[in-house]
Amino acid sequence: MYYEEYGAGKPLVLLHGFGGCARNWHPFTAKLSERHRLIIVDLRGHGRSTNPENKFTHREAAGDVFLLLEKLGVDHFSAMGMSSGGMALLHMATSQPKRIDSMVLISATSHFPDQARTIMRRASFGTMPQQVQAMYRECAHRGDEQIRQLIAQFNALSEDYDDMNFTAQSLSTIAARTLVVHGDRDRFFPVEIPVSIYRSIPDAALWIIPGGDHVPIYDPKVPFTSTALQFLDGPHSR
Repeated sequence: MYYEEYGAGKPLVLLHGFGGCARNWHPFTAKLSERHRLIIVDLRGHGRSTNPENKFTHREAAGDVFLLLEKLGVDHFSAMGMSSGGMALLHMATSQPKRIDSMVLISATSHFPDQARTIMRRASFGTMPQQVQAMYRECAHRGDEQIRQLIAQFNALSEDYDDMNFTAQSLSTIAARTLVVHGDRDRFFPVEIPVSIYRSIPDAALWIIPGGDHVPIYDPKVPFTSTALQFLDGPHSR
């Protein structure tokens, strides 16, 4: 597993979305590292991390991150995850709830609705938006073969009904203070899903970004870094 570290202070784990890598967080690292020890991970099979099994589930990705944190001697931490990174965080926060103090879930979901499964099933490199293609090329350290493997894993997730299958009851076991961030124009996960996640997690806040598509935090008009830090370092942070 490849990871990067920046800054000092309370550990803040950052997890990218599917097809991405640690570089997806680089626009935010300067500000975030002023107050935190950043641990930015390449999830299995992404970026410079390997994946000999050539399969991906968010549950297994969560287990990988916990193993890395054990190697680094990190017990308690805060975390942020975008899309698949947020889904891995849901597995982490429900399986070992006492370890995460606060977290930010960006464009995550509790389950895959039909509209997401359709996109995932049909996905190919040629049909992806140009900026998504650019991200895949930038992050695929092993080139075209890695891109093909990732897209095949993305396609396979469309038929997986076990990996992302969180109920209100399972989400209610999360102990972390949680900020749910979502665009109201997300083409994968309609806004009803983040609202349901927010209502199910006991200590949660909700930020719906008007006009925001999937992972809408890169828009310069969206004050993501300041809002996230204000939440993570809020009056109730441990």
